[in-house]
Amino acid sequence: MSEPKAPTPTPAGDTYKGWVFKWTNYIKGYQRRWFVLSNGLLSYYRTQAEMGHTCRGTINLATANITVDDACNFMISNGGAQTYHLKASCEVERQKWITALELAKAKAARMQAESDDSGDDFSPSAAPGQGAGSQNAEFQSAMRMLGSKVEDLSTCNDLISKHGSALQRSLSELDNLTLTGEAGEKIRQVTERATLFRITSNAMINACRDFLSMAQTHSKRWQKALQAEREQRVRLEETLEQLAKQHNHLERAFRGAAQANASADSKSISGPGKGEVSDDDDNEFFDAMEEAPEFITVPADPQFHKRSSSNVSSFNSEICQDDQSLNEEPLAMNQESPSQELVPLKKRRTRIPDKPNYSLNLWSIMKNCIGKELSKIPMPVNFNEPISMLQRLSEDLEYHELLDKAAKSHNSLEQMCYVAAFCVSAYSTTVYRTGKPFNPLLGETYELDRQRESGYRSLCEQVSHHPPAAAHHAISDRGWTLRQEITVASKFRGKYLSIMPLGTIHAIFEKSNNHYTWKKVTTTVHNIIVGKLWIDQSGEIDVVNHTTGDRCHLKFAPYSYFSRDVARKVTGVVMDKTGKAHYVLSGTWDEKMEFSRVMQSSRGGENGTEGRQKTVYQTLKAKELWRRNPLPDGAETMYYFTALALTLNEPEEGVAPTDSRLRPDQRLMEDGRWDEANAEKQRLEEKQRTARREREREALNQRSSSTSEEAVDEDSVTDPSLKSVPHENYKARWFEHTEDKITGEAVHVYKGGYWEAKDQGKWEDCPDIF
Repeated sequence: MSEPKAPTPTPAGDTYKGWVFKWTNYIKGYQRRWFVLSNGLLSYYRTQAEMGHTCRGTINLATANITVDDACNFMISNGGAQTYHLKASCEVERQKWITALELAKAKAARMQAESDDSGDDFSPSAAPGQGAGSQNAEFQSAMRMLGSKVEDLSTCNDLISKHGSALQRSLSELDNLTLTGEAGEKIRQVTERATLFRITSNAMINACRDFLSMAQTHSKRWQKALQAEREQRVRLEETLEQLAKQHNHLERAFRGAAQANASADSKSISGPGKGEVSDDDDNEFFDAMEEAPEFITVPADPQFHKRSSSNVSSFNSEICQDDQSLNEEPLAMNQESPSQELVPLKKRRTRIPDKPNYSLNLWSIMKNCIGKELSKIPMPVNFNEPISMLQRLSEDLEYHELLDKAAKSHNSLEQMCYVAAFCVSAYSTTVYRTGKPFNPLLGETYELDRQRESGYRSLCEQVSHHPPAAAHHAISDRGWTLRQEITVASKFRGKYLSIMPLGTIHAIFEKSNNHYTWKKVTTTVHNIIVGKLWIDQSGEIDVVNHTTGDRCHLKFAPYSYFSRDVARKVTGVVMDKTGKAHYVLSGTWDEKMEFSRVMQSSRGGENGTEGRQKTVYQTLKAKELWRRNPLPDGAETMYYFTALALTLNEPEEGVAPTDSRLRPDQRLMEDGRWDEANAEKQRLEEKQRTARREREREALNQRSSSTSEEAVDEDSVTDPSLKSVPHENYKARWFEHTEDKITGEAVHVYKGGYWEAKDQGKWEDCPDIF
């Protein structure tokens, strides 16, 4: 049966309706659905008759992304589990829907922003009289209407620019076709008219932009003037109220003095004084009482509410001891040593050269890399970001304040919350960072000295080349030490790249002698060949306190198209050595982490396909534990570096000759000279291979002499059988190879001497790697 022709979507006020084909699954493909756009919400139904009782799905346009695939297809996604793949019957109909959706999205975003700030619209200045309140409401309504129209104008401006550019490109493609006769003449006429239309549109767009800029400038000026008038009116009203009270007090005192003798006069004067106090009592506010109901967000058992007054007071004091320190203000780091404040700090750079726009045939390089270890493949700098893996490892200290707070904690479970938040914060810098760091050369080092600014200094050294391993040691004046040795294993799977960090991270606190360890999760880079690159973190982390037995289990949920949870979600539970839960952590690895104190836990019913029982935690109100710092202005053109990352490759005097800042190919890339950087990178890699062959010869000669075998010709080093010769003659300069007492792993631990060598300027033992 042939279906009736789909009617053109019709607008009705702020409502837009019509038939659109929606992708359902691979079996049924696209199916026709009735879509309704109203009040910033896009809903769909199987038929028009379902509008009264069954809605098949709704998406909020305020936070949605609208993308166009081809002539008739477009997609709407809210960044989470809701994504609609839609197809219109023709290009004109699709354009009508896109325009309506863009306008509705802009309006919904404005309404959401206004609702968030609605408390500011009703200031106390409008309280004295209804007339002032009505005038304020009328003014706010007019301002919202004007703002809405200006936003509509801005949205239309953007749409005209985008669609005009698309039209011009399409006409240019037609003009390039070799057509003769009447068709070619018609195309030339259309091209000329489109050019005139583009010129006129550009003029209109420039006028609209100037108008919008002037409107915004004057709007801010008017807002400031209005705010000043409001504040002045409030001050005048308060002054008038005080004068009225004083006048009333003096009038009552005068009347009492006229009706009594001198002794009674003093009593009559004191009487109205008390009356005045009673009048003021009506105006007193008790803000502290608002804090009491906020302790419990999930209803607890009655035993928490039926305590005696003494029990309740002790319960509240216990909560204050445990939770106040977790919600304290940023630490005043220089209170103990005020003399440091007098020393001028070095001004760090806030910008690096913008990333050049180099074209590269990605598939020609990546097609030969499938299934191989990425660290063994020579890659051009076009895939890199201008920092080394050692600098990237030092960037884990972006939120060192969490370790500073942990060092001041008196409770080990509270300290665990800070350590777990620090563990999660290390991934926040990766959300937009799709570039690959430079693989360090063997013996390369990197120091990060922030002792004067933040109280810590860090040293990294590349201690192994195959497999690539970097040792890291950071120590702080505020009572903590961080050390790790990370080996990165990576596999290219065609559509995505998996990066598996191997190694254990140690955090030791001097005051409490608590020793924490944890490992890193897997990082996955998606859309390697086609599409926009995006990064996800997935896996589980156990943060263990080896001193007390406390443990925090963190779970990084992988992205799933079908999941309803927020993207990049992280959850965790802090438990003592007996397994009792004390804190619940929740948040996202790219934004923030919160904690809630557990009051009681219980086992729920069976859930899931495996019949596992979920634990239900009754907690207090969640409080923020960590939040990501905003990116610097213009970060999208500077490899999405954070404020700390922008300073990592800044040249400094006095560093070791093996420091990553002195690496020539990395410096050339940062300056935008990528062709020279690629040539320099090949030179350094060949120099590294030559040095490795020399170490192989030395190792072979030592083994031959120790076993009293025949001398082996130097040319035989190229024999594949000699590839297994251990490089025992290479030793790291600042780290020594030992066995970790906690984990039993063979690791490199800082042996000291670097900072002393820097103070003396003695770098004789450093290898020549650059």
